[in-house]
Amino acid sequence: MGSISSGQRLLNTRNPFPRTIFLTVFCTIFFFFTLHHTSRHQSRVLQDVRPQNQVQVANINGSIVPNCFINATHLQSLQQRYGLEDQIEYARRYIRFHRKPVDRKSISKVDEPLFPEEFDSISIRDLPQSTTCMIPFDVPVPMSPYPQTADASDFLFGVSTTFGRLHDPKTSPFKEWAHWLTDGYGNSNGGGLILRLVDASREEIKQTKKTLSSMGIDVKVYHSDSSVEMAQRYLSLLPALYNDSSHKQRRWLVMCDDDTFFPSMHAVVKQLAKYDHETDLYIGTLSEDINNVQRHGSQAFGGAGVFFSISLAGQIANLYSKCSTKEKVDEANSGWGPQGDILLRKCIYENTDIRLTLLRDLYQLDIIGDASGFYEAGLKPLSLHHFKGGMWHSANPLQGAQISHACGEDCFLQRFQSNDDFIISNGYSIAYYPRGIDFNTNQLEKTFSPAPDDFGWNFDLMLGPQRKNLLETGRKVSWELKDSITHPDGVVQQSYLRRHDDWRWVDERGEKLFDVDGVLELFWVSA
Repeated sequence: MGSISSGQRLLNTRNPFPRTIFLTVFCTIFFFFTLHHTSRHQSRVLQDVRPQNQVQVANINGSIVPNCFINATHLQSLQQRYGLEDQIEYARRYIRFHRKPVDRKSISKVDEPLFPEEFDSISIRDLPQSTTCMIPFDVPVPMSPYPQTADASDFLFGVSTTFGRLHDPKTSPFKEWAHWLTDGYGNSNGGGLILRLVDASREEIKQTKKTLSSMGIDVKVYHSDSSVEMAQRYLSLLPALYNDSSHKQRRWLVMCDDDTFFPSMHAVVKQLAKYDHETDLYIGTLSEDINNVQRHGSQAFGGAGVFFSISLAGQIANLYSKCSTKEKVDEANSGWGPQGDILLRKCIYENTDIRLTLLRDLYQLDIIGDASGFYEAGLKPLSLHHFKGGMWHSANPLQGAQISHACGEDCFLQRFQSNDDFIISNGYSIAYYPRGIDFNTNQLEKTFSPAPDDFGWNFDLMLGPQRKNLLETGRKVSWELKDSITHPDGVVQQSYLRRHDDWRWVDERGEKLFDVDGVLELFWVSA
């Protein structure tokens, strides 16, 4: 196992002799204990039954009865997709959420253990019928709205990309777009999309429109010419939005990238409603990396989303010819080629008195490496970006945001800390701290890096000073979300995976904490 002591019972399921002694002593103590606490423990035992034939969860006389049946097909699918070995450590817990009229907390402490039992050691090839059952773990959540009720009709979005990126499984944004442009049931939520495809053929344009329309996305698809400089193509997207016939019914025109994700459209609507849309407004955020601000300038970084009031967009549309000359395009070259964000900022700053209105809850996410420190910070981001891998980080916020359909949009990335040193970052990870949680949970863990230069304080302006990371220390291990299923009865099932050979989960001497892979599953049910 490595350096974690035998006292850390959750992390050692391989040696049967100590477990036999432990269980014998435990059962003896438990027997005499129950003689004096009959009524209290009878109630717990009745809730710990293991039904075999329920589809998801039963509600008997107002009490949740967990379903402990193991779905072999599901685990085998996880094994195939993520390369799990046959022998794994497995546990599940039902999370019973209570929707209350309270504000969202970054972290909520629950005075109960999340996993008081040892993990089950099972073989995916020869699965048992059921797993260890425990009574539900109760958590409070705000009474936030559900995705299907969002009204995004005030917004018209613009994106420029290629047909290849749209249809590459590694980069395709179709499902992410459906999350924030539809009600989740194949109907538009009122938001519109202007999509420009670089060098696309008529057939590709037709196919793309058909695909997106079939998903319920209100979209118009146009051709874009690669012979036009990228920065100029980017700037021209704003006039295209303004010239769309629907702009008179909108309040905001939004430029973003194909890998921009808005987890909660209700939150976007609510935040933008704080601004006077009838005034000239240019709203966005800076890069988190001060390197990029120094290199490219102080302007809205487009991947996080840039919001324009209609009146300002009209002015820029009229200025497009003046702002897109070869001279202006050359001036937008920061040494990394002409930049569309720079060209846009120069057009606004050189021709109007309008300056950027900073909206910090938008995130460009110019970070590389392990992004867990960001996603485990309890933030409520309005936007996420650069999560498709490549030179940037890899994450799957779409899977994580599925929890919004169960307990509301504020649940995504909300944290819950148990008294046995687990922290659930809902929709991203379940982290365990074997030596206790003795650090400031209000600070981001610096698991990620800037590129190319790391001065040690690159992210401090936008993210605040970060605490030292716990990777390769033996003080932390994390199971990360890989699969999320919303069942017909409204239960959301989350599957969090940990690999035994993950370079992060070793102690100070480099010894592995685990010899087998692990799967933890949470089933979210309403109280």
